[in-house]
Parts: sequence; structure tokens; C-alpha cells
Amino acid sequence: MDSVINKLTEIEQTASAIVAHAEEEKEKLDREYEERRRVFDEELEEKTLARIARIQDGLESDKKTLLTGQEETSRALIESLQKEYEEKHTMYAEDILKRITEV
Repeated sequence: MDSVINKLTEIEQTASAIVAHAEEEKEKLDREYEERRRVFDEELEEKTLARIARIQDGLESDKKTLLTGQEETSRALIESLQKEYEEKHTMYAEDILKRITEV
């Protein structure tokens, strides 16, 4: 009877050791998983920030190009209007005077 009790005690101790070892392994795997997740999150954050920076740089470049084009168009239009005024301002003044005096 003592041998059966001793055998059952041995089995229980072995089972307890196996469970304890499994819990230790689980904790180890949890730590590894957390570390991998932390590294992944950091890498993803860096990649995301780099991509955002590239997009912002591209948008800034596009904005500058657009503004430069608009400035050039505006400048050309103003020059055209000034040239027309210089060439025809006397005619415009005469036309205005004529309309005023017709009434």
C-alpha cells in the first residue's frame, strides 16, 4: 500500500513539475511575444512617420510648383493688361468722355 501511495505521490510531483515548467515556458513565450510586438510597433511607427514625411514633402513640392505657375500666369496677365492700357488708355478715356457727353 505504501508503494502505491509513494507511486501516486511521485506521479503528482511529476505532474506538478510539468505544470510548473509549462507555466514558466508560457511566461517566457509571453515575454518573447511582447518584445516582438514592441519591436514591430516601433518599426511600423518609424516606417509610418517616414512615409508621412515623404508625402508631406511631395505635397509641399506640388504646392510650390502650383503657386509658381499661378504667379507666372498672374504676372503675365498683369503685364498684358498694363501693355493694353499703355497702348489704348487715350482711346479708353475718349470713349468714356464720349459716353458722358452723349447724355
